Amino acid sequence: MLDKIPLEAFRVFDASARFMNFSRAGRELHITQAAVSRRIKGLEDQLGARLFTRRGRNLALTSEGERLFQRVRATLEYLEESLEPFRAGASQIISIAASGSVSHLWLGRKLKDFAKQSSGMSVRLLTTDAPAELAAETNDLVILYSTGEHPRWHLSLLMKEVLVPVASPTYLAHKGIPFASLDVDEIAGLDLIDYERFNANWISYRQWFARIATPPKRKPAAPRLSFSTYVMAVEAAVDGEGVALGSLGLISEHIASGSLVVLGDQQVETGYGYYLGFPRYRTLQPQALQLYQHLLGSD
Repeated sequence: MLDKIPLEAFRVFDASARFMNFSRAGRELHITQAAVSRRIKGLEDQLGARLFTRRGRNLALTSEGERLFQRVRATLEYLEESLEPFRAGASQIISIAASGSVSHLWLGRKLKDFAKQSSGMSVRLLTTDAPAELAAETNDLVILYSTGEHPRWHLSLLMKEVLVPVASPTYLAHKGIPFASLDVDEIAGLDLIDYERFNANWISYRQWFARIATPPKRKPAAPRLSFSTYVMAVEAAVDGEGVALGSLGLISEHIASGSLVVLGDQQVETGYGYYLGFPRYRTLQPQALQLYQHLLGSD
């Protein structure tokens, strides 16, 4: 049907529906009121539906007109937003992709700090746990869970993955537990908070207890709570629900503020980490390079 309807007709319809006045629509589009009326009539004929009811000078959208207006307005807004980077003098939009846990626990605050220091720059964050989307070369920068090698991205280490049990002081006080002196057998009997392993290389409690230097003599309790995302597990620990496995780099803000404390002295360094990447086969724009340097220099 689009091959029979001039695209201009949709702009005329949009302006008419916003103003509910053909004369005002014509002034915005620099055409006459009569031209607006003809284009609306032509659009109605092509669609086979009335779009407006007319009573003298008063207009109202029909139910078909209301449905079309919602779709046309959304389409025009999307097109205008998509064309914004091509506008003369427009600031470049820097795109960065990261997983949900990295975005929520670490990256969001870093991007706010960068925005304060770099006014006029625009950053678009893609939050996804899909590996293909994270590593898509349409991104300017990526943060990948990796051992440090990738065929399409130059990777620099942001933080090693070091996993330790953590809980809130509120939970420990309620249990009457002196957290510094806990051994692994005592930790194994607490209210454990776990998360689903959507990546074969992720480590949850079963793997953690098996890999620590001194495994517990008792069989660890089954997790009291298990969440679909790592972020939800950390939030539950902050709320005093139990003991989660904390990735020290990601939860550094919680540790610094005292909302979470490390239990015992056992930890597992997995050999993986979170790496900041820029494309191997594409030159990084100056604005994206500034963000790269900002993130790499963050504590």
